[in-house]
Amino acid sequence: MGKITGFMEYQRLSEAAEARENRVKHYREFIQHLSDEEAAIQGARCMDCGIPFCSSGCPVNNIIPDWNDLVYRNQWQQAIEVLHTTNNFPDFTGRVCPAPCEEACTLRINDDAVGIKSIEHAIIDKAWEMGWVLPQPPKHKTGRKVAVVGSGPAGLACAQQLARAGHDVTVFEKNDRIGGLLRYGIPDFKMEKHHIDRRVVQMEAEGVTFRAGVFIGKAAPGKGVNNFATTTVAPEQLLREFDAVVLAGGAEQPRDLPIPGRELDGIHFAMDFLAPQNKVLAGDAFPNQIKAAGKRVVVIGGGDTGSDCVGTSNRHGAASVTQFELLPTPPSVECNPVWPYWPIRLRTSSSHEEGCSRDWAVSTKAFVGANGSVQVLKAVRVEWKNGKMIEVPGSEFDIPAELVLLAMGFVSPVPGVLDAFGVEKDPRGNARATTDGEGCYATSVPKVFAAGDMRRGQSLVVWAIREGRQCARAVDEFLMGSSELPR
Repeated sequence: MGKITGFMEYQRLSEAAEARENRVKHYREFIQHLSDEEAAIQGARCMDCGIPFCSSGCPVNNIIPDWNDLVYRNQWQQAIEVLHTTNNFPDFTGRVCPAPCEEACTLRINDDAVGIKSIEHAIIDKAWEMGWVLPQPPKHKTGRKVAVVGSGPAGLACAQQLARAGHDVTVFEKNDRIGGLLRYGIPDFKMEKHHIDRRVVQMEAEGVTFRAGVFIGKAAPGKGVNNFATTTVAPEQLLREFDAVVLAGGAEQPRDLPIPGRELDGIHFAMDFLAPQNKVLAGDAFPNQIKAAGKRVVVIGGGDTGSDCVGTSNRHGAASVTQFELLPTPPSVECNPVWPYWPIRLRTSSSHEEGCSRDWAVSTKAFVGANGSVQVLKAVRVEWKNGKMIEVPGSEFDIPAELVLLAMGFVSPVPGVLDAFGVEKDPRGNARATTDGEGCYATSVPKVFAAGDMRRGQSLVVWAIREGRQCARAVDEFLMGSSELPR
């Protein structure tokens, strides 16, 4: 694969990025894909390692060495064909996937991994530029109807696969635009939304029907920033009108922090801060938008959502941004100590680079306010011993904060959806369904399936695509007795 000695001759090349002082002035993407020549050199670094652990490290099992080699040989159209056999939306993963494939790369044992994500990014961008991404409508229709609830990556992948198998697919989305958390969870500076829009156009040409602003359940759960539904449809109606129903919504119930002062103004869940910003950028009016301008911001939670809050706060013009993480500081290691598995190491995002004070092993104890608004966050340092958190005596401290963003992860799917269908849940509140064997992805309710965050809980975009594809095959087998869709 690639050039036999390429990994010894060439260094890993990162994608170019706009200067920090410039990119914080706008919300556009600022990462540039590799040129053809740069991508070819990166493809040349893919060694003939014998067992491509990168493919098993990738949740959708991308055939990575093959398209690395094709890019190295300047066979770009064949590269996108190979890439699309396993991944419906490399335009999403090439931008926001954390690239577990690179941690599994054999070269990562003692060197920089092959730049797999950057090559994927270059392939899909070139494919769109060259007009190679075309609708693939089915040759024959089956006459079977499938409803997909949720239009995030799991729902879109499932819908596209089922439509290509010849089924009539309708996608229901509670928000006013298609895309789920891709649309209203990921900031535009990480992924602009025209990438979703052109995939919707492609899928409509393949026969998929999209219905936005429709909540599937007994009653819409209030008009929050993550619910712009104008219509409610009862589950019974879907079960009457469709031959199968796939529940593919996101894990949108955030983890709360029930401590003294939580009721103060200025303390918000991360999605209440991020989603309105995306709506404003789409041209909508949002008069009550939460703004960080001129405020001292504290983000509680050290994951990707917290990082997105940091980047958005900087673009608002925050006076300062501090991010707390409950766990201790991860080690900063050069190589992968647990190859080919995902290592725990210190990671610095582009948002952190734009300006952020980070602190670890910090537990928030209370919020203190004035005139009903938060002004101070009270915290204490902690140690972890034998898996238990212990407060460090005498380590209490206060930090000023006019805006606190809770980004501590998500605990379950949208409230009420699973209950409305009567689906059996696992101990974490997700739909109970297996991923292997007969009846995989099927819930306890006949002809109702579940995939993505709705089944596995909060996870990555690439895991959602994998589950959507696999669920589509399970539904196709349920409807037709067998399936030619890839698993």
